[in-house]
Amino acid sequence: MAEKTGTGPSSDFRELAKSFGGVAAEYDRARPSYPQELFDALERLAGRGLKGARVLDVGAGTGISTRLLAGRGADVLAVEPSAGMAGQFLAASPGLDLVRGSGDELPFHDGSADFVTYAQAFHWTTPEKSVPEAVRVLRPGGALALWWNVKDSGVAWVRALGERLHAALPTTYHGYGAVNEVTSHLAPYDLRTEHTRLRWERRVTVDHVITDLTSRSYLAALTPEQRAPLLAVEREALLAEFPDGTVVEPYVLDLTVAITPS
Repeated sequence: MAEKTGTGPSSDFRELAKSFGGVAAEYDRARPSYPQELFDALERLAGRGLKGARVLDVGAGTGISTRLLAGRGADVLAVEPSAGMAGQFLAASPGLDLVRGSGDELPFHDGSADFVTYAQAFHWTTPEKSVPEAVRVLRPGGALALWWNVKDSGVAWVRALGERLHAALPTTYHGYGAVNEVTSHLAPYDLRTEHTRLRWERRVTVDHVITDLTSRSYLAALTPEQRAPLLAVEREALLAEFPDGTVVEPYVLDLTVAITPS
């Protein structure tokens, strides 16, 4: 989770969120997907399958998670506040539906969903609003599912990348080290909470990693002129670590599932 926790995103944090619209194509092309083991774990912890379930995928972005949920047979509806991201979603996800909106004020009736999911997105909400909103729209026994794909900082080159970015962008760079703090936001709502952690990896080119970095809020918010030297440093470091140009990216995937009383 981003370092901002408190009562909701600060004004600076909200400005970072707005940067995604301008890099929506890069986001869709280069951000990591999710392994099928994630959805196996989600079904296990929720105690029900995704097939035929009504799922609201909030902060859906360009549809990376939405498409996978649909592939599991879910009746899924994407919710996305950004016009740029929504446009890329519609271009990349034919046949899937999207509603403009945010988790802080879900445009849905009470008790209308079996799952509310946030893939890499819950930290952009105000938990004091988004959690009760999720509880409101969930049916009895429904599940709020929050997950984050995070590069494994236990690996030396990943840790070094984070250290360089933090040194270059001390006020805007954020990691996801506090994802488990989300449970404190769930506690007041009589939810049964489950958590698991998965590990996986992907093999991509150096160019792919650079494109992924371009889509990160702390770099997307910069001008191209500001961004270029930082990306050049990262390209050089990646090529030194992976001279054949193929990067092995290790991920830790944190999943929290909160179930409403049935």
